[in-house]
Amino acid sequence: MPVHTLERSQTITASLTEAWAFFSSPRNLERITPRALDFKILSELPERMYPGMMIRYRVRPLLGIPMTWVTEITHVDEGRMFVDEQRVGPYRMWRHEHHFRDLGDGRIELVDRITYQLPWGWLSEPAHVLVVRGQLDTIFNYRNEAVEKLFPTRNNSRA
Repeated sequence: MPVHTLERSQTITASLTEAWAFFSSPRNLERITPRALDFKILSELPERMYPGMMIRYRVRPLLGIPMTWVTEITHVDEGRMFVDEQRVGPYRMWRHEHHFRDLGDGRIELVDRITYQLPWGWLSEPAHVLVVRGQLDTIFNYRNEAVEKLFPTRNNSRA
């Protein structure tokens, strides 16, 4: 079964401290996830994430059927990147890297790199082409729009 990669990049107007505080808090995931997924955090969450932290969610990724998704925060490099990996959920393998780069001009580049594998044997590729890739694109398009509303780009032109 093939391993797929989805990479997205977005530049926001924020300090590194602001961007890190928002994106490193699992509490904010619901704010940037499409409502159609009915995403709910089920775990008690500490103030700060740490390597080894387990987070349990409920999500409805397909046909409104609820499922539990458990991720582990496997790496944290404060202010630079963190990684969450699925332990229980809809994928055979899911690794989501969140990278933050200070552009030095009041903007931050956010890079999401998701490496994933589907669990359905020979059905994985048709399902990927027909459903999964489009659904992931929809989720991350929504996320980009939600993030843009939360961190609007400053207009640098002068009137």
